[in-house]
Amino acid sequence: MIWWRYRMSRYMSLIGQKARKASLKKINTKIKNKVLKRYALLLDKEKNSIFKANIKDVKLALKKRLKNNLIDRLSIDQKKLTNIKNSINKIAKLKDPIDNILEKWSRPNGLKINRVSIPIGVIGVIYESRPNVTSDVASLCFKSGNAVILKGGSEATNTNKILAKLFRKALKENKVNEDFIQFIDSRDRRMVDFMLSKMKDYIDVIIPRGGKKLVKRVQGFSSVPIIGHLEGLCHTFVDKDAELKMATNIIYNAKLRNTSICGATETILLHEKIVKKFCNPILKKLEANNCKIYGDRSLIKYYKGKIYPAKEKNWSTEYLAAIVSVKTVKNCEEAINHINKYGTMHTDSIVTKNKKTAQKFLKNVKSSIAMHNTSTQFADGGEFGFGGEVGISTNTLPPRGPVGLEQLISYKYEIVSNGQTRK
Repeated sequence: MIWWRYRMSRYMSLIGQKARKASLKKINTKIKNKVLKRYALLLDKEKNSIFKANIKDVKLALKKRLKNNLIDRLSIDQKKLTNIKNSINKIAKLKDPIDNILEKWSRPNGLKINRVSIPIGVIGVIYESRPNVTSDVASLCFKSGNAVILKGGSEATNTNKILAKLFRKALKENKVNEDFIQFIDSRDRRMVDFMLSKMKDYIDVIIPRGGKKLVKRVQGFSSVPIIGHLEGLCHTFVDKDAELKMATNIIYNAKLRNTSICGATETILLHEKIVKKFCNPILKKLEANNCKIYGDRSLIKYYKGKIYPAKEKNWSTEYLAAIVSVKTVKNCEEAINHINKYGTMHTDSIVTKNKKTAQKFLKNVKSSIAMHNTSTQFADGGEFGFGGEVGISTNTLPPRGPVGLEQLISYKYEIVSNGQTRK
């Protein structure tokens, strides 16, 4: 055991040292974009190797009897690989966020002050299931001038390994330090604990992407600052002034387009004045597509389909499956109060034609992403025009919402004067 700890300490410390060294090198925008474009081409060139590695991971996941939503996240087909490549190419086209003057001003004391964007340094990312996180995170961190240490879940080791390897190949071909991107090639969970508790000299921020257990563990154990969210308990509130067709389409998309993402709606709130008219067309469309429905007493009274009585725990449950909770509320204020009590400050939406009510909702829910007449499934960095995302942050302090290029930076003040001294 002592020998293993020594080896792990050496291995992880070396990764940290290499990442810190790489992060100190400034790479110009032209080279950054060349690396990203080459990486996208390599993914296409080596797609058979990627699919082969992914099949190994999926077979192992099936053998371990992992849940269907996890296997769905894990799998890579041609469509998903094309989306990964498109995301990388979009990131390459985005403006370089580093060394930009964010703000400038002059003072009566003769100081000329610039606030200038700089990289954070070294970012550690701990994630589960989704191999596309490897490529998205590597691309975003590199474009924003940060070195990254990746620790993917054991269920996707083979796929993550080849995706990281190809990025390092793109770096090497462009004469850039490969250690901008490092992948911890181990299934041992103790590596995560070491990363969280023993690497604060090397890692500037940790970003967890995964289930509740993983994020809770990171939050409770890390000695490094964290950007992330615990759960995506998202709501859609249908106001009394909502249009039925719009509400039906938005809720169907928000719940069932992809049930396994953190932006999926888990609770529907219906204004009491439209329950009788709206609940059947909205909920029957969900039920017809195999969605299980939990509802309060008002819903049970009016809904003519199959419905299960909702309990207190349903309002705080993130299902990540074709299951939804539905509650009747008296007005917009009650909807806001419910969301602020049970929500996780991820993404919440109101459906209404009343702009005044919409503004009240948008300004008063605590969510990092508040929406009007919009599906919560748009809670995604790519959809925001960020090219991709490292994750979604529900922290009260910034960054909040999707964490893309502009959120992976810090800043410093550059001050020039003409020999000024302070009185």
